[in-house]
Amino acid sequence: MSEPFDAVDVIRTKRDKQVLSDAQIDWVIDAYTRGAVAEEQMSALNMAILLNGMTRAEIARWTTAMIASGERMDFSGLSRPTADKHSTGGVGDKITLPLAPLVAVFDVAVPQLSGRGLGHTGGTLDKLESIPGWRAALSNEEMLAQLEDVGAVICQAGAGLAPADRKLYALRDVTGTVEAIPLIASSIMSKKIAEGTGVLVLDVKVGSGAFMKSLTDARELARTMVDLGTDAGVTTVALLTDMSTPLGLTAGNALEVRESVEVLAGGGPPDVVDLTLALAREMLDAVGRPDADPEAALRDGRAMDKWRAMIAAQGGDNDAELPTARHTEQVLAPADGVLVGLDALAVGVAAWRLGAGRARREDVVQAGAGVELHAKPGATVRAGQVLMTLHTDTPERFDRAKEALEGAVTIAADGARPATEGIVLDRITTS
Repeated sequence: MSEPFDAVDVIRTKRDKQVLSDAQIDWVIDAYTRGAVAEEQMSALNMAILLNGMTRAEIARWTTAMIASGERMDFSGLSRPTADKHSTGGVGDKITLPLAPLVAVFDVAVPQLSGRGLGHTGGTLDKLESIPGWRAALSNEEMLAQLEDVGAVICQAGAGLAPADRKLYALRDVTGTVEAIPLIASSIMSKKIAEGTGVLVLDVKVGSGAFMKSLTDARELARTMVDLGTDAGVTTVALLTDMSTPLGLTAGNALEVRESVEVLAGGGPPDVVDLTLALAREMLDAVGRPDADPEAALRDGRAMDKWRAMIAAQGGDNDAELPTARHTEQVLAPADGVLVGLDALAVGVAAWRLGAGRARREDVVQAGAGVELHAKPGATVRAGQVLMTLHTDTPERFDRAKEALEGAVTIAADGARPATEGIVLDRITTS
């Protein structure tokens, strides 16, 4: 069949800083998905978008075209409202684990369609798969039944949601166009809108361990995604949150599950608890539950009961021992003083090199690998004190992990405390 457009003309339009028409966008996404636009042509278009940007209307149409490439889920038959959270990814970011059951306590359905990790940011599914018996793959029928019965589900997204995004994501990864804000925003939001949730709260990370290193870029991404959600009829709000230091005291799969369970038991590191509660309040407020008290639900065991029901519903054994790595090695403080810096990216790369993450999609992760932190910025430390414990099943990985941590720790001798702004840096709502 003859095509209504020529890919080279579409590329030239964006190369020359012109606005793509709705018809051009609809065609190029569809044609690329079915193979009529070549990989090198879409690579060129992606680069033109990275360099020249897109208007709000172009990004909205691009997102709509990606949604149209696949199926849409429908939660309208559920007896309760739906709310979802999406994080742009960070180091030690296990917030989905305690958050989904916590929000579900208040008669809200929480469908968390999550992914696996790639590079230094851990994947939610990899973490949960360290629980013996737990399974990530659910049919749409199983997911809906669990949302009606338990109220929370964390599972992998079906292949039918925005298949154009899967192709585009892989292409961006190998062509240096991952950072294009229109492409990041449309990638995330096409899946989330297709997923059919009524409320979406975005956790946009900022800092060394995040995708967006600067507050300006993070704010632009958050604004773009909030606008996309709003235009699609989804109540959307974004929090910009600090990812200069790892979240909590662990980075790694089973290590992070263990820490999440501590939060659900009413304990856990303060930063993880604070962010979990901040996101829970946003989700509950947006679905019309402003008087819900998520802090009480962590304290009194309701959130833990919901977690256990959610894990059991997906075959997980709540009482089984979580895997632990066969080998550990310690990283010691080089001097006395106050710990004023702990670089999140370095810790994430170290956890990845220890086996907690993957370099390619087909790599197998180690459930017990990762980094355990024994001090966070603001703590007074002594020379020789244990700052971190490295965990792996393959001890030959220790040297490369320690290389990643060179320069990651900053200790000030003068006792000056690091400035703390709190975990939430800003809140973005409909413009």
